[in-house]
Amino acid sequence: MTTSGNAAERRVFLLAHTGRPAAIRSAELVVQGLLRCGLKVRVLRSEAADLPLPPSVETVPEATPDVLEGCELLIVLGGDGTLLRGAAFARASGVPMLGVNLGRVGFLAEAERDDLDKVVDRVVTRAYEVEERMTIDVLVRSNGDVVHRDWALNEAAVQKVSPERMLEAVLEVDGRPVTAFGCDGIVCATPTGSTAYAFSAGGPVVWPEVEALLMVPISAHALFAKPLVTSPNSVLAVEVQPHTPHGVLWCDGRRTVELPPGARVEVRRGAVPVRLARLHHASFTDRLVAKFALPVSGWRGAPR
Repeated sequence: MTTSGNAAERRVFLLAHTGRPAAIRSAELVVQGLLRCGLKVRVLRSEAADLPLPPSVETVPEATPDVLEGCELLIVLGGDGTLLRGAAFARASGVPMLGVNLGRVGFLAEAERDDLDKVVDRVVTRAYEVEERMTIDVLVRSNGDVVHRDWALNEAAVQKVSPERMLEAVLEVDGRPVTAFGCDGIVCATPTGSTAYAFSAGGPVVWPEVEALLMVPISAHALFAKPLVTSPNSVLAVEVQPHTPHGVLWCDGRRTVELPPGARVEVRRGAVPVRLARLHHASFTDRLVAKFALPVSGWRGAPR
């Protein structure tokens, strides 16, 4: 993709959930602020039709991997689904993503809708840091052949399809079997995903700077069905038993593929991370308390 202008121009890409009135208004405010400060803004043409944007805003016709070419930052306005959509753009391009939460929890977001002025100021002055988040690469094998490849920032979830039938599966770590049981599914997650689906399934919260892989059963009918935390270099596998009804694989709750009986899903550390722009130096502990509104009254802190 080619862009006009000289190399000195600074450009950001804006991705928004245009089905939300709050996102439309927020996008308008962010674009106006960036343009006033001399930055260029680029958006998808399909979203531009729903946004009140001035003609100076660049548009690109489709969501291809190179749409962020020449952009220094990706700003995403929306809830968790939109942020995960933005993560796919960020991973494909290597451009850092700055999320503004317009949904409920928004663990991937760095700012809330009331922080839009601060977001614009930090982007203009480049007052942000970039951190890398681990991803996972996912392979699906059937009869020994690779039939599907995918990736995820949060999790890859192997789930049953029929409500009345359990998914019979065998869990494997580093080429060795761990246990087998009937269940509703198994979540293989990153530390970033530990506060998403894996958390809902009863998995542990893992701090983002901890490098690890998680395997969390969903409603397993077994005495030993505890969440497992492994090395980031481990290879996790879930084998769907040949006699069980087919299952389904969900990656980040966005991309899905049907799993035939006997399918094998392999999960390993992703080759390409997602880069996130950070505005705050607040610890993950503080973020956890704020996002889940955890009670901390009575805390006195360490003796001085």
